[in-house]
Amino acid sequence: MPYDPMTTPLPDGVKLIEGRRFGDNRGWFMELHRRLPSDDGALLPDFCQDNVSLTSQPAVVRGLHFQRPPHAQAKLVTVLAGAILDVVVDLRQGSSSFGRPTAVHLAASSGQHLFVPVGFAHGFCALQPETLVHYKVSAPYAPTSEGGIAWDDPDLGIDWPFTAAEILVSDKDALLPRLRDLAPIDWQLPRQRATATTSQPTRRRA
Repeated sequence: MPYDPMTTPLPDGVKLIEGRRFGDNRGWFMELHRRLPSDDGALLPDFCQDNVSLTSQPAVVRGLHFQRPPHAQAKLVTVLAGAILDVVVDLRQGSSSFGRPTAVHLAASSGQHLFVPVGFAHGFCALQPETLVHYKVSAPYAPTSEGGIAWDDPDLGIDWPFTAAEILVSDKDALLPRLRDLAPIDWQLPRQRATATTSQPTRRRA
């Protein structure tokens, strides 16, 4: 079931942020991100890369993805068009929510953002055609550090809004392992500082 603020707390560090929209008869304006404290007074990390994915049809699942240190990523996720069921899984050994998936409904109509800290796998299922998702990340894409867990891992028991027969995933995501087959990850390893580059972006999994 999607996250319900009345019954289910978000995992430690995950934040659902209310965006401020300024509207009139022309439409509305909203800042996607400004480096100011969030509602609880904590600063979000420095983001170094912006990614956008377009999903043409409902029932497409992207994920569940993460990057290992030293290229571990925090993410700020915003839906620009359409709607998604956004899912995070805590991969931090020793956390009270380790291995527990949390699902949050995000829609362009709400203006909400989801902040996902380092130490979580992240993925989403498109709920509408032509769904456009924007996410800021705190470390650049690093193919040698990328990892993931299977969207249909039975130990996670994620309640996706479509049947397994309806869901479409990439060939690469279809090969992701179950959580229990992942080696423990030390999320405290130092992160590598991002450096500017003029090269073309590497083709990545999204």
